[in-house]
Amino acid sequence: MHTLPSLPPSSLNHHQSTQTIQAMFNNADEESLTHPLLLLRSTSNTTSQVAIVGSNLCPIESLDYEIIENDFFKQDWRTRSKTQICQYLFMKWTLCFLVGIVVSLVGFTNNLAVENIAGIKFVVTSNMMLANKYLVAFVVFTAANFGLTLFASLITAYISPEAAGSGIPEVKAYLNGVDAPGIFSLRTLVVKIVGSISAVSSSLHIGKAGPMVHTGACVAALMGQGGSKKYRLTWRWLQYFKNDRDRRDLVTCGSAAGMAAAFRSPVGGVLFALEEMASWWRGALLWRAFFTTAVVAIVLRAFIDFCFTGKCGLFGTGGLIMFDVTSANISYHLEDVPPVFLLGIIGGILGSLYNFILDKVIRIYAIINEKGAAYKILLACSISIFTSGLLFGLPWLASCQACPADASEACPTIGRSGNYKKFQCPPGHYNDLASLIFNTNDDAIKNLFSKNTDSEFHWSSILIFFVTCFFLSIFSYGIVAPTGLFVPVILTGASYGRLVGMLIGSRSNLNHGLFAVLGSASLLGGSMRMTVSLCVVILEFTNNLLLLPLIMLVLLVSKTVGDVFNGNIYDLIMKLKGLPYLEAHAEPYMRQLTVSDVVTGPLQLFHGIEKVSNVVHVLRTTRHNGFPVIDEPPVTECPVLFGLVLRAHLITLLKKKAFLPTAEPTVIDAFNQFTAGDFAKRGLGNGDKIEDIDLTEEEMEMFVDLHPFTNASPYTVVETMSLAKALILFREVGLRHMLVIPKISSRLPVVGILTRHDFMPEHILGVHPSLLKSRWKKLRIRFPPWEKIF
Repeated sequence: MHTLPSLPPSSLNHHQSTQTIQAMFNNADEESLTHPLLLLRSTSNTTSQVAIVGSNLCPIESLDYEIIENDFFKQDWRTRSKTQICQYLFMKWTLCFLVGIVVSLVGFTNNLAVENIAGIKFVVTSNMMLANKYLVAFVVFTAANFGLTLFASLITAYISPEAAGSGIPEVKAYLNGVDAPGIFSLRTLVVKIVGSISAVSSSLHIGKAGPMVHTGACVAALMGQGGSKKYRLTWRWLQYFKNDRDRRDLVTCGSAAGMAAAFRSPVGGVLFALEEMASWWRGALLWRAFFTTAVVAIVLRAFIDFCFTGKCGLFGTGGLIMFDVTSANISYHLEDVPPVFLLGIIGGILGSLYNFILDKVIRIYAIINEKGAAYKILLACSISIFTSGLLFGLPWLASCQACPADASEACPTIGRSGNYKKFQCPPGHYNDLASLIFNTNDDAIKNLFSKNTDSEFHWSSILIFFVTCFFLSIFSYGIVAPTGLFVPVILTGASYGRLVGMLIGSRSNLNHGLFAVLGSASLLGGSMRMTVSLCVVILEFTNNLLLLPLIMLVLLVSKTVGDVFNGNIYDLIMKLKGLPYLEAHAEPYMRQLTVSDVVTGPLQLFHGIEKVSNVVHVLRTTRHNGFPVIDEPPVTECPVLFGLVLRAHLITLLKKKAFLPTAEPTVIDAFNQFTAGDFAKRGLGNGDKIEDIDLTEEEMEMFVDLHPFTNASPYTVVETMSLAKALILFREVGLRHMLVIPKISSRLPVVGILTRHDFMPEHILGVHPSLLKSRWKKLRIRFPPWEKIF
């Protein structure tokens, strides 16, 4: 065994607080710019990202998306029959079909439960107000919301903290190669479904689209590994995908299915997975994702037809039903472009401001949540009480409106959910602000999007509702419960768009419902920075293709304006959680570095035939997950890099005790000693540990031949390659390890290993603090510091 001075751990297990790193950056030497860059290298690396999943510190592992092409793998594939190959392909499509069925069932159940629970709550409250029992109505409304929020926060805090939030950042990081513990477990799935229903029904300004994406990914991950062995819910016939690569593809399909189930948008779901979620894509995956979302759309259509018969309780006009926006003959002209352009500009500014404030609020909540589960629950309940008081009190500020003569439904609506809420108004009148607040978020969006309603809402009510939604959605997101951002942003944007439509008035051919749709698109583009997928999602849930040019324009403008200020909301949340996500582009300062500038030591490597005691020692004293294997004389004429062997494979060899009595090379038939299942990747990161293996002293003195189990074709880069080029290769191929080889052949055949950790800005800028002052940075307008605002 040899030791060289260049390798970071494969597992990111060096804990360093963000404050310490920032202090180090601030104290960088002012004269560092005058010194050669290579002379500024640190002798050791102490920086690393640490994920905060459920406010619990945990080391992050990477996923093995690369195919390990060792002799055993090649022999296993060569011996597979045509029947086995057909079975492998058939199982891929079968699992996609099952994921589509299950996710559509969950999506329908979610909507059905929310519509009925929230509907009953609003009807009971309204009936008490009809009887002039306003105080009792307030107590019942607040108590119901408090109980639902308390239940959601309790099960999230004590059963599965990983289920908090939308889950989209975690799924996105997983598809990028980050294995955050517990995000796809069975308990996370259950808590995500139940907690989302409870939290959304509690009148918090949160959505269910984000949790549905996480739910779809959970369903796909559990099916891909054949169920949950921990809870003894396993299906052997599904245990066919035994590597991270196939599971990644299935999770991608699951996330697409989740978005399709949330908005009944099959094409939008596929594009959402392609544009926002997946870091790696290919044609075959596109077909399977489209097939999965098509199954979701067909199943949901069947359930919706069933609900139209009136057998779904209060469910039937909201949730999965498409929003009726305008009449079929929309007409707009060139003079309508400037208002739409203005909508996009303001939406981009508002979206970036939304992201900025949400980032600060989540940081504050993180400080509170770190104090324990009791503080998490107390925070959630406090937000619930504040929200209930605000929602019940604000309609009293609105004036009563006379019921329109041509109302499409009974006005006011009494004893059921509807568009015209009576609240405290006299007979024949309705409260327009209560019509938005005392409804589910889906029904409120439908009211704002509705056609022929230009005179239904007063501008002051829309302004109050916009400000309320904007801030309540921000303060509701960071609580310990499954919460989403899509629906609150759509609702906030709809109110902002309708307000702009009211201000423009008759100077535009667009009605207020159209302005509401475009406002939602502008705020979505300004906050989430997606274009193609959002455009299709909006077109699908409004069922109006005539809006396409205007939506395209407003999304492009809002995204461009938002990018000037900060990143998209999910990237900001990923950064706050410490998930080491690799961006698709390299930072400009990476072009000033070579790969040898960031790798740090020590590097552990093995001979092709290694002593068992050396293998055990290295595995017990390091957390590395990949080790270079070299051959030296007398096996070869000069030191040669044979390949890379994984930690999991070494543990399997030790567990099976496939040892040799001497270090002499022998011809062993690994295929007879092992099966493919011995090297299969366990689900959800559960694998054997070196501490669980017990070896005798005699066995420790024996040898193990690593050649048949070593990947003889690992990806390698020369030490002079720029770090920017290495990052693109690392991310595009989906690597976990990248070997660095020397430029001069007289040295040992491997210099170090690049892992995800080496491409993190925290690590690079920690080793080279002078780069903080580099002119080559992203050009962005910065918001003023938080302290200067307040």
